[in-house]
Amino acid sequence: MTLSETGTQAAPAAARGARIRPPRPSSKPNGQWKIDGTEPLNANEQFKQEDNGLNVRERIETVYAQGGFSSIDPTDLHGRFRWWGLYTQRKPGIDGGKTATLEPHELEDEYFMLRVRIDGGQLTTEQLRVIAGISNDFARGTADLTDRQNIQLHWVQVEDMPEIWRRLESVGLSTTEACGDVPRVVLGSPVAGIAADELIDPTPQIDEITRRFIGDPELANLPRKFKTALTGHPSQDVVHEINDVAFVAVEHPEHGVGYDVWVGGALSTVPRLGERLGAWASPDQVAEVWYGVARIFRDYGYRRLRNKARLKFLLADWGVEKFREVLETEYLGYRLADGPAAPKPPTPGDHIGVHRQKDGLFYVGATPIVGRTSGTQLAALADLLEAHGSTRLRTTPHQKLVFLDIAEDRVESLIAGLDELGLSARPSLIRRGTIACTGIEFCKLAIVETKENARIAVLELEKRLAGVDLPAPLSLHINGCPNSCARIQTADIGLKGQIITDDDGNKVPGYQVHLGGGLTAHDREEAGLGRTVRGLKVEATGIADYVERIATRYAESREGDESFAQWAHRVDEEVLR
Repeated sequence: MTLSETGTQAAPAAARGARIRPPRPSSKPNGQWKIDGTEPLNANEQFKQEDNGLNVRERIETVYAQGGFSSIDPTDLHGRFRWWGLYTQRKPGIDGGKTATLEPHELEDEYFMLRVRIDGGQLTTEQLRVIAGISNDFARGTADLTDRQNIQLHWVQVEDMPEIWRRLESVGLSTTEACGDVPRVVLGSPVAGIAADELIDPTPQIDEITRRFIGDPELANLPRKFKTALTGHPSQDVVHEINDVAFVAVEHPEHGVGYDVWVGGALSTVPRLGERLGAWASPDQVAEVWYGVARIFRDYGYRRLRNKARLKFLLADWGVEKFREVLETEYLGYRLADGPAAPKPPTPGDHIGVHRQKDGLFYVGATPIVGRTSGTQLAALADLLEAHGSTRLRTTPHQKLVFLDIAEDRVESLIAGLDELGLSARPSLIRRGTIACTGIEFCKLAIVETKENARIAVLELEKRLAGVDLPAPLSLHINGCPNSCARIQTADIGLKGQIITDDDGNKVPGYQVHLGGGLTAHDREEAGLGRTVRGLKVEATGIADYVERIATRYAESREGDESFAQWAHRVDEEVLR
């Protein structure tokens, strides 16, 4: 271990992520616009330069909505549609073993997943009711909370998109740049502006970034997706270590409360945790710093190889010192103040349960099972919240919901109503800590089912672990492929979908196991990735059996107040099987 600038022990370099090598020097350019020029070096770069992805909306509304699925240009369908939150979904009945062998057109159905962008997770009951209506009218009642504060709908047809956009935009919602090589949704603290212990409300900074830059054609052709997070809450509740750029509230000894700046985090198949720039940004500097980092990515990001096109690869090549120097000299024109790191979070960041607001009212955090909801449930939630005197709620980066502005004498009534709708404000430790990606039900990249397998496992584990002494929520993250949309490397138990061989030699759906990962939290000094055990895999039908076994072993053999992650990294591999 080494000492950080703050004098605390820093995690070993390996814990920050996989070793990332930038593209090897060769005679071929890497596609860095400021170095190599802007000539497209692959098909993705070609279609982005031929026509800005934002332009496809007009064609969707005037051509494709009239002509139907068969009228859609293939490049628009598999490329530019993403700029407006649309992906074709997986055709039912195609097993996971065929995911890597079939072409996209063979995997896809004539229906779409539509991602509704919810920056900062901030919603009104009016907006929630509109999403519910769209779900019921156009998406077969589907609605999933994502771990990036969005809501995803399925079974959407291109013919219905003009009306869907009309309804969303009538209440201030959009799908602009919800997908694609663009600035994605801006994560924000779910308790921004209302928590009694908040350091600063990041809402003005989130609003400035989204108002100025989302939908800007100059930032609509990035090398890959660009993810952002801001929080003013001491729980550090926006998974900032796995975003391309993040701002974490901290009090500067000279300048007051502002933000510690992080860059270069991302998971996927080559995970790497973000790094502090060592720079402090005042609230009025945040948008310009964000804009500078985004333009560095646009101008210097690697474009030739798509699997090397995230900002984390550029940071690995440059290092923090050069990155900050380029940001300050080429893009800001001034030097940022040096700043301290934020202290360890004092409380959990999922905001589950009952908490007092700074105005004396209360907010209540509740969880469905693995983020799955429905249009009917969302409409009922809007009614329930309004019946309790509130019109505000928030989505979270943990597939949860937070309901704001509840009077003290109405809290228990709200909790009872949530229970009736299938949401729990006092969940079991396993339900509280479990999230899952979309999985093979709808995703063309998936190999294994996730949501239903997770639901079954949670319900079974609630019975099996009822008598087990677990000191804290056990995070169980279930992903249908290696891409880590469910953040498997940063969970106590992360399950990565793949086809495995069972004891009888049959190829069956299953998961590779990651153990002991986690982001900075009240019970963890620093973020770190989980460990893998050679050959440790779990059948899709065996999640509950494995989690019960490993949780019981942890409860029986942990030392003192040892966390699950500490235990998982300490014990011998055989204990983890």
